[in-house]
Amino acid sequence: MSAPYTVRVAEDPADREACFTVRKDVFVAEQGVPEDIEYDAYDATAVHVLAMGGDGVPLGTGRLLHGEAAAGKTGGDASVGSLGRLAVTRRARGLGVGAALVRAIEDAARDLGLTAVDLHAQTQALGFYERLGYTAYGPEFMDAGIAHRAMRRPLGPA
Repeated sequence: MSAPYTVRVAEDPADREACFTVRKDVFVAEQGVPEDIEYDAYDATAVHVLAMGGDGVPLGTGRLLHGEAAAGKTGGDASVGSLGRLAVTRRARGLGVGAALVRAIEDAARDLGLTAVDLHAQTQALGFYERLGYTAYGPEFMDAGIAHRAMRRPLGPA
């Protein structure tokens, strides 16, 4: 029996397009994020991860910013990456796809020599990230009209 999904780094234009399709479905269509702010210049240099169903349908995505691209989100610490744009389609929620994407992003961060990963979590998702070892810090803030908190997880060996 094959796995219900696989998670991998998005390597080619078709993978990237699948990532963007998931983001459009989740952030733009479901959550009402304006499309013109959903995609940004960071997409060109980010590490994107993709969860694909056994039937070839994209189920989830996330991205890792690193280096200068992450500095504005991590307090300027070059050893910290920034996880963002984590999205899982309705049909895949509850299957562990989100956690698998986070772990794939952490693995990519380790491969880049990063020591921690920061993220800006929607407040309704704080418990999800806490279960994965992230700790909230700083005040709540609004982003795209949605309440968020900054969170961080130090990375040890895989």
